[in-house]
Amino acid sequence: MLVLFETAAGYAIFKVLDEKKLQEVDSLWKEFETPEKANKIVKLKHFEKFQDTTEALAASTALVEGKLSKNLKKILKKIVAKDAHEQLAIADAKLGGVIKDKLNLSCIHSPMVTELMRGIRSQVEGLITGLPSREMAAMCLGLAHSLSRYKLKFSPDKVDTMIVQAISLLDDLDKELNNYIMRCREWYGWHFPELGKIITDNLTYCKCVQKVGDRKNFSSSDLSDILPEEIEVDVKAAAEISMGTEVSEEDISNILHLCEQDENRGQRPSLAQIQVIEISEYRTQLYDYLKNRMMAIAPNLTVMVGELVGARLIAHAGSLLNLAKHPASTVQILGAEKALFRALKSKRDTPKFGLIYHASLVGQTTPKNKGKISRMLAAKTALSIRYDALGEDSSAELGAENRLKVETRMRQLEEKGIRRISGTGKALARADRYQHKSEVKTFDPSGDSTLPTVAKKRKIEEVVEEETEVKIKAKKIKLELKAIYRYQLESLSLNNPHWEEPFLKGS
Repeated sequence: MLVLFETAAGYAIFKVLDEKKLQEVDSLWKEFETPEKANKIVKLKHFEKFQDTTEALAASTALVEGKLSKNLKKILKKIVAKDAHEQLAIADAKLGGVIKDKLNLSCIHSPMVTELMRGIRSQVEGLITGLPSREMAAMCLGLAHSLSRYKLKFSPDKVDTMIVQAISLLDDLDKELNNYIMRCREWYGWHFPELGKIITDNLTYCKCVQKVGDRKNFSSSDLSDILPEEIEVDVKAAAEISMGTEVSEEDISNILHLCEQDENRGQRPSLAQIQVIEISEYRTQLYDYLKNRMMAIAPNLTVMVGELVGARLIAHAGSLLNLAKHPASTVQILGAEKALFRALKSKRDTPKFGLIYHASLVGQTTPKNKGKISRMLAAKTALSIRYDALGEDSSAELGAENRLKVETRMRQLEEKGIRRISGTGKALARADRYQHKSEVKTFDPSGDSTLPTVAKKRKIEEVVEEETEVKIKAKKIKLELKAIYRYQLESLSLNNPHWEEPFLKGS
């Protein structure tokens, strides 16, 4: 058996001298307690030293990714191919599969090989001759620094970091912008309160305040580039009859400083100077940047839930790869961890959605179907995330297909309420034309009279008919009573033949 052992100084190939001792995996470490014992188990067959740190870094990155480097391929062809009948012990099973496919060599990876590698690593200085320990330590340190720098420089998570930072900054800008705009509306509202009801858009409001300043200047100002003609007329009319208080020029200058945009400053705004218009424009620019980055990194996720919800899911998980490791049930309630653990602790119903609640598909459905749609959307979103994180294709076809499935399901759930219960259940219920069928009641004037009512005189025929009906009913009742009495007497005589004797004696 041959052993491929990778070091920071180069590739080493060992020949196993005694394979019987390798069978005892639990006690194999005893055979590598000293260099002398180790030389009795394995013997160095070939050592290929790296020329410089660049070659060592290339070999290390290839091993980390499970690929076969050109240098290692040459060594295996030169050394191992001569003993093709022997097995090659490999520390990485993935690398062994690549070697077997490309070079047709029999590779082995097992717990026995792991213990053997551990023993060789403990006595590597005694097994590899011609390599001082100081030089080995220096090469290990240099390769570790180079590999760490390479991982940081070319880390795919750094692309996700841009999205995480962008969505965090966007949320912060929204909070700060809302505070500044509300302060501006309150502050200027004391001077011109009617303006806030006429102009509802915050950015337009601040631009009007910045351009006009004092309320008296509205009548002589041209606001056609900011406001439509109808609204401009309403603003000027309200300015003439406003109920606001008079303020000084110093107050107006401070309000303008809160609203204005400094033309002499650069394109990148500073949050230290609170200027609403400039922050609003930067917020729009940041949103466009986030939209482009999301479509480039996670197109399928963006198609399913939108760029804002997708970016928040990535930020909550830490990276796109971490998000891809979550199951669909976790993706569904990401962002609702407090509510979930509170429900588990109090043994109540768990939440149905977290951040995914803000997706457009969940917002379009009816309240009773939001749970079903969020569960299906989370399942399809989890597939899209894994395709974005681990797939090689960068198209958004999978996301568009899954979104169509969710929309179809949502349509089915909405139409389910108007389907017929009986029959085939496939045809929709007919929506007949509505007809108002309420009864029209007329007014009864008999209740308005307060005079006592006098009964009508009945005819002789009516009285005779009533008397005959009463007589017939009385006869029927008598016949029924006689039948009941006869039945009771017969039942007594059957049960007790001498039932009449007490009565006769008494008489």
